[in-house]
Amino acid sequence: MDKPLRIALPKGRMSDDSVEYFHRHAITSFSKFAVDRELIIADKEKGLEFLLIRSKDVGAYVEQGAADIGVLGHDVLAEHKFEVLTPVALPFGACRLSIAYPNGKTDWQNKRNIRVATKYPKLTSRYFFERGFNITIVELYGSIEIAPLTGISDVIVDLVSTGNTLKANGLSEEESILDSTARLIVNPVSWVFRRAEISKMIDTLTAF
Repeated sequence: MDKPLRIALPKGRMSDDSVEYFHRHAITSFSKFAVDRELIIADKEKGLEFLLIRSKDVGAYVEQGAADIGVLGHDVLAEHKFEVLTPVALPFGACRLSIAYPNGKTDWQNKRNIRVATKYPKLTSRYFFERGFNITIVELYGSIEIAPLTGISDVIVDLVSTGNTLKANGLSEEESILDSTARLIVNPVSWVFRRAEISKMIDTLTAF
């Protein structure tokens, strides 16, 4: 029996969107995962195996060959520079990486030294340094919106989809650093040895 093609997906909304999109293109036999707590899910009918893991870990799993294919946001790819192929942009997971600050407090724009809370230190540092700011990065991975409200930072750089979370926490969006959607990523070795299977999937995804 052939080894199943292994696909790594970020747990949460993007895994749901990925499976629904794959199902719509007849790549998977199911349109959603039946059990939330399983981390490895087999689609025996289609010869696939899904890994449900943390978003940032998807790139590492595909880069190291633990998964042949993955779905990952362009934002994470741009931040971490994984050694993977990115043959297809997918039409879901749309968001933007933006600067936000407390409503009315625009004085940070006149400072040369600012504190920025984010989970994207590389993209953030590059953006502000290119504009002449000296910054101190405060790496946070949860509740980033309250960082400037509690004095930890002057501004934040975080993903924004609708902007409702920013508004609910009294923040204004200043500028978008990066627009992002989901990307299909491929392990380079898998591309060499399983090119026929992967190419067929890519052709199917881009056919309509």
